[in-house]
Amino acid sequence: MLTAEAKVSLTGIKPTGEPHLGNYIGAIKPALELASGAESIYFIADHHALTSVRDPELLRRWTRSVAATWLAAGLDPERTTFYRQSDVPEIFELHWILSCFSAKGLMNRAHAYKAARDRNREAGSEDLDAGVNMGLFNYPVLMAVDILIMDTDLVPVGKDQLQHVEYAADIAGAFNAVYGDTFSLKLPKAVVPQEDSGRTLPGTDGRKMSKSYDNTIPLFAPTAELRKVVRKIPTDSTPVEEPKDPDTSAVFQILQHFATPEDTASVRSRLEAGGMGWGDLKNTLLVTLDDRLAPMRERYDALMAPGSELDELLAVGASKARARAKPVLEQVRKAIGIG
Repeated sequence: MLTAEAKVSLTGIKPTGEPHLGNYIGAIKPALELASGAESIYFIADHHALTSVRDPELLRRWTRSVAATWLAAGLDPERTTFYRQSDVPEIFELHWILSCFSAKGLMNRAHAYKAARDRNREAGSEDLDAGVNMGLFNYPVLMAVDILIMDTDLVPVGKDQLQHVEYAADIAGAFNAVYGDTFSLKLPKAVVPQEDSGRTLPGTDGRKMSKSYDNTIPLFAPTAELRKVVRKIPTDSTPVEEPKDPDTSAVFQILQHFATPEDTASVRSRLEAGGMGWGDLKNTLLVTLDDRLAPMRERYDALMAPGSELDELLAVGASKARARAKPVLEQVRKAIGIG
């Protein structure tokens, strides 16, 4: 059996766009905190992105951007294994092998595939599989391999991703049923963060911050751009001198994630007492964001620059990841009679 003495936590990040404040508060910051007590592995799921991203320049940029973002946010490459999925060829050999032990019926029940068919049904399409590529259909197998090849104990996921961890256990079990305990009996466990509405930031139109709504605040925007975006956040017409409810203000909801507790309490008090207008609140948010994000932005810009250490850091991470993946693949190959 393949086992690990320490708890190993695996987090995958798909490069599908530029980072924004919602990504940082909702995913990056809690993921870094959650994995602090385990041996942590982070990977950029660039092959997963191929199901939807077809522009090679965008994929290259977003892949580097994801890497630079996590490093700028505090990921320590000395203490973690951080790599591009595409730099570990063992993943793709194991993907084919485990595809041969993954039931089609299991894939038929995958959430993403069912959602695609539902959209076609609602649109009145006779072909419910219209627009579905095999990458989307086989997505759960590749995700299972991501998990299993690193002999993972813990997988931090949201509720919508819970099924993928369950599939990894099912696929490993199907393989073990034929070849014995090749994969560890300590099957991966999903770690689902407790519901926390405070991790959802409002966007510039008041709705949940999301790329699909085009209402995001870029994480690394320069000051001038940040000022323009903050000014767009909607407020009501309550006069400056009138009391205001901070908890109904999108500006305040964002501010409280980046200001100190003392500053947050002071702003809340001024709003509730009257005397602080929305313009003043937006200025406070701008200064707070600029101060808080400036060191991260500087690190991000340096990593994104041509000739930076980013590629070297990813190459070192790939070597560490391959050293972990090779024994897993070798044992699988031995079990099936190849090599």
